[in-house]
Amino acid sequence: MGKKLFCEISPLTYAISLRKEIWKRHLKNWLGKEKYAKERSDQRLAVLVSEVHNNMIKRGPGIDEKLQLNKADNIRLACSRINGLIIKPGETFSFWNRVGKTSKRNGFTEGRVIINGRLVAGVGGGLCNLANNLNLIVLHSPLTVTEVHYHSDALAPDPGGKRVPFSAGTSVNYNFVDYRFRNDTSQPVQLCTWCDGDDLFTELRTTEPFAETFRIVEEDHHFHKEPNGKYYRISKIYRETIDRVSGEVKKKELVWDNHSEVMFDYDLIPKEQIR
Repeated sequence: MGKKLFCEISPLTYAISLRKEIWKRHLKNWLGKEKYAKERSDQRLAVLVSEVHNNMIKRGPGIDEKLQLNKADNIRLACSRINGLIIKPGETFSFWNRVGKTSKRNGFTEGRVIINGRLVAGVGGGLCNLANNLNLIVLHSPLTVTEVHYHSDALAPDPGGKRVPFSAGTSVNYNFVDYRFRNDTSQPVQLCTWCDGDDLFTELRTTEPFAETFRIVEEDHHFHKEPNGKYYRISKIYRETIDRVSGEVKKKELVWDNHSEVMFDYDLIPKEQIR
């Protein structure tokens, strides 16, 4: 076994490391030149570019339902701070610039978070679900992702046994693990985020259709047991850029070389998907 990192020694050293990274990001933001989107509008822009919706509550063996319900509350609160945001040409969207600090004082509760490779309870847990949806709708647009981090996208079994690429995986952690994109197009875009019951809805909207459409493609998806005894989800996830008029695929780029530790009961892995 290799030498532990300072943050892995104890909860105290993890907290110290966390505080250091938060202040490093505060300093970086202060010195940076990004122009963050601030304007919000109750009026939706006319053209729907992309949309994603899913159920926020995961149920199954070993999943704490209370933490799932808290996660949904955290997402509802974060959605209320993003919904209607207009990102003008040249502006940057920052997840944490909009959502703010995930503290109990700010209304957040304990949900599931990943710390040192383990699922544990933590204030503000579950916001990765929202960040992942935002990443998905942005990947279906010509916007430029400027910061993205990934964790396991094998947190729970695929709903109904059907694999959906990028059903999870985008990671955020206040405030140094951020999700950001920049609007390098010539027209404004708008984020619409809201919850209806236990369902999360995210939309990306604009004023005129873009010249290109986009598609997410996953190849060689399977599960594999590695020498450490753990199972991993393995695949390559690509984004295809398609000409709106001709339907021609103009570009295919690797978005994520996926190697995700399975964090649910191994008995729930579809046997036919194990290699």
